[in-house]
Amino acid sequence: MSNKIYIPALGTVERDSLIQKKQSTDSFYQVGKNGVIGIYATKDRKIDLIVYENRTMVYVDSALGYPALYPLHEVNLQKPVKAVLMDLDGTSVKSEEFWIWIIQLSIASLMKNPNFELEEADLPFVSGHSVSEHLSYCIEKYCPGQSIADARRFYFEHTHREMEAIMQGKGKKNAFIPTEGLKDFLLELKSRNIKIGLVTSGLYEKAYPEILSAFRTLDMGDPKDFYDCIITAGFPLQKGCVGTLGELSPKPHPWLYAEAGCVGLGIPFSERNQVIGIEDSGAGVCSLRLAGYPIIGIAGGNIIESGTKVFCEDYVSTLEDILKWI
Repeated sequence: MSNKIYIPALGTVERDSLIQKKQSTDSFYQVGKNGVIGIYATKDRKIDLIVYENRTMVYVDSALGYPALYPLHEVNLQKPVKAVLMDLDGTSVKSEEFWIWIIQLSIASLMKNPNFELEEADLPFVSGHSVSEHLSYCIEKYCPGQSIADARRFYFEHTHREMEAIMQGKGKKNAFIPTEGLKDFLLELKSRNIKIGLVTSGLYEKAYPEILSAFRTLDMGDPKDFYDCIITAGFPLQKGCVGTLGELSPKPHPWLYAEAGCVGLGIPFSERNQVIGIEDSGAGVCSLRLAGYPIIGIAGGNIIESGTKVFCEDYVSTLEDILKWI
């Protein structure tokens, strides 16, 4: 058996870079039936590639019970590069530990156990996805039967308190640290008249203070004035607030990046190959690829562990390394 496989819209990849399956996660698609010639999952099993002779569909699982199916588009990075779409957590700002800590505090409050701590094995499931998915995972593992609504209430209580403290120059020390080389990288893109979009699965109230804190550290002014667009998962749905679809359409779904590129930056789908996406997480890589954008993965997240490096044009260590593609 060859150690390589061909997947339409993806190309030829190493067989062991993906998990071979006989049926999709929901059992609806099966190899050998209705034109399906292969089914492969990423190593974190967050998505299935449903392979037909001339096309590939991607099944995105959902911890909340709302999976979706998307076509996988071919990508071919073209110059001149018109825009760069960047992730926030991990790519632009180092903040993952802070938000995992907030998840831990929320579950501790839900369990009425102030000594509760997450395990190392939990880390892939409490980062890179939506708040509700993180909390759902923890509830299922640590306190089955508890309410996701109660967990979200504790989450936002802890978030409001900590973010307010941080904006006042207090709170958890070193919660948000700009990625090394961020300022030079962003200014170089600006000097080349390349549009820049910032995209995050985080809700606005947690995401914007992050980038604002980083810009203050770098003495770069207001990020709203610097970026050409900033797309977040919106605002939390809770009593007294008007919410959005952010909890059901985060990364790895394509919508945040698609909105940033097509709506925020005004670059049509037909010109998507002149846009570079930069991500450090498996969920983010899938989101970019489903939106149709070429991807440069950056080390420090879970791209290798999630098995999504196969979707990247390149995988680099620093932001400076990305300039050679631009």
